[in-house]
Amino acid sequence: MKTPTMAGLATLAAGGVFLAAVTLGNDDDHDKTPVAVTHQKTPATNSPTISTTSPTTPTSPENGPYVALGDSYTSGPNIPSQADSTPAGCDRSDRNYPSLVAEQLALKPADFRDMSCTGATIADLTSPQSTDNGVNRAQLSALSDETRLVTIGIGGNDIGFSSLIKQCVKSGVLYYAMGSGKYTGVAAPCREEYVSDGTDEIQQRIDTAGTRLATALAEVKRRAPQAEVYVVGYPAILPAEAGDCGREMGLAPADVPFLHKEAQSLNTTLRERAAAAGAVYVDTYKPSVGRDACSDRTTRWIEPMIPLAPAAPVHPNARGERGMADAVLDAVDAPK
Repeated sequence: MKTPTMAGLATLAAGGVFLAAVTLGNDDDHDKTPVAVTHQKTPATNSPTISTTSPTTPTSPENGPYVALGDSYTSGPNIPSQADSTPAGCDRSDRNYPSLVAEQLALKPADFRDMSCTGATIADLTSPQSTDNGVNRAQLSALSDETRLVTIGIGGNDIGFSSLIKQCVKSGVLYYAMGSGKYTGVAAPCREEYVSDGTDEIQQRIDTAGTRLATALAEVKRRAPQAEVYVVGYPAILPAEAGDCGREMGLAPADVPFLHKEAQSLNTTLRERAAAAGAVYVDTYKPSVGRDACSDRTTRWIEPMIPLAPAAPVHPNARGERGMADAVLDAVDAPK
């Protein structure tokens, strides 16, 4: 039976973050959780600061046509303004990093195709994807012999990262309710669910995603043989150390570095598969360190479970998309 103290801890830990976790649902990336206090105007000091500096604009005609491929970290759900694109269920923002890259490269509308879509997996690159509002064509269908630039940011849904976060938050709620591990002796309850007898279930999913990505990158090359291909990694979602991350995310402290390690392992796989395919890996992690979901709301790139800026839970805000765009532009500008 719960003691009054344990019940109080459960209430404190559960609150809004638990409800937000539940709304993530079972399908990765199909989250429509509204940002907190959307009925009020966010103070200017808490608004995402959009960088006014960008790399020198490349002028080479090889920069376009440009096709952007990817999942919700690419499409930018809930970031205003949502682009008038088909299907609406892909939740593409006109301030997502592909749009910002196309703008900086001064591409004509006819030379830019954003095929990214919320919930996309690597399989959706070559097959149509059903959304809650329309069907997105196979993303690679936009490629052709004329394509000169391709960015691809994908893999998180293949390892079930949104479902993983949801489960870890639930485990965190129980962790705090049970005396912060005092009564169970378990410091990282979520890690205990996914790592057993030396076998890491998430790492196995990452390995499978890497194999699928290798096949997809070969198909990109076949369909767009003249294109420069950039594989865009994921920014820092959580800090390397727990700190006070539980306050923002409702996670058991020891599960924070576990989730950080898994995200970094995915990035490592994306980097390795990009190199093997002759593509360029875009590191968005390094410039985002200290700007994760548990960092200050005025500087972070990733919103926590209850967003305080327009963005989906545990997804980039406008500042994050700007930072990712700058990383892509730096890579495009770098000597080949």
